[in-house]
Amino acid sequence: MDNTENICMDLIPTKANTIPLPPPLPKFPISSHLRKGWVSSESLERGYSCVSTATRDLWDGLFDEAYGADVSIHTDHGGIIYAHAYILGMASPVIKDMLKQSIKFRRKRSISIHGVPPDAVKVFIRYLYSCRYEKGEMEEFVLPLLMLSHAYVVPQLKRECERQLGGGLLTLENVVDVFQLALLCDAPRLSLLCHRMILKNFKAVSSSEAWQAMQQSHPVLEKELLGSVIDEDNRQKKRVKKMNERKTYLELFEAMETLVHICRDGCRTIGPRDKDFKVNQPPCRYAACKGLELLIRHFAGCKLRAPGGCTQCKRMWQLLELHSHLCADSDLCRVPLCRNFKDRSKKQGRKDEIKWKLLVKKILRTKGVARTPFFFTIETI
Repeated sequence: MDNTENICMDLIPTKANTIPLPPPLPKFPISSHLRKGWVSSESLERGYSCVSTATRDLWDGLFDEAYGADVSIHTDHGGIIYAHAYILGMASPVIKDMLKQSIKFRRKRSISIHGVPPDAVKVFIRYLYSCRYEKGEMEEFVLPLLMLSHAYVVPQLKRECERQLGGGLLTLENVVDVFQLALLCDAPRLSLLCHRMILKNFKAVSSSEAWQAMQQSHPVLEKELLGSVIDEDNRQKKRVKKMNERKTYLELFEAMETLVHICRDGCRTIGPRDKDFKVNQPPCRYAACKGLELLIRHFAGCKLRAPGGCTQCKRMWQLLELHSHLCADSDLCRVPLCRNFKDRSKKQGRKDEIKWKLLVKKILRTKGVARTPFFFTIETI
């Protein structure tokens, strides 16, 4: 990956902005083609386009036999691939421009593609003929093919390489290399996938050889990734904090419902004195009923009931005070001390008043109910 940036810069011509984009491929209903036998399931797995098998075999044969070839493509290690100028020019506007330039200086048309494996160049040129690739070739040369398809403006192959990487060829071992290449080759979706994988598996990725190489070649990119990891960690902490707060507010809302239920309806052992209790009752539909009953029983018999004297009693005092701030009509409410806390709140300082109002607002917002009188809301359940 050290030569990736240089390779891309060498392959992109100076007049790239004037080169028109190729027209989109015609779309055929694949299902009907399969029924007619035009395209086999094996063809689709190997990446063929929607053309007949005989046509693809014809173009493959033309490439393999190089009959009437008029272009020589020079690769690394002295390799030469023979091809046809008109086919290459129609498939890639960049190669078309390179062939025009070679005519001005040489009698024989030739181009050079260096910096990638010769076999990858062969797979790339064959794709220009018949839009064909073998599954094993794609798995082995997906990164060079992505680079070549971007440099020579072959959008169909570029999209296919991105799809293959996003579909399973992207691993923890190559994600750093693919991320750098995606940035160079203007593949935003692929770079986003790599970015997410790096953040999700940062500990494993940061210990890889590719990460060590990136530290030396692209320290700025490493710094940006580290910043993203810190930001993601902070966001995760905020999400956990909000989830815990939401859970607490929901528990407080349920406790307020249960408190009104116990004091109004009576449940098991705690309830209004004017109601008879049934021995064999079905389980209460309020999940917090049993725990709150035990807390009320302790509160009723505790000798250290004064606030601050007992932790459980202090919690009960807080629940009663919270209920008073949620209750709409203390005259009709059966919760003990509701009127007392309501009158006491009028004498509280501004700071305490704001604190209770904010808590009430968060509880109602978390539960998703409007700011309606809590007492009457419970009565209608």
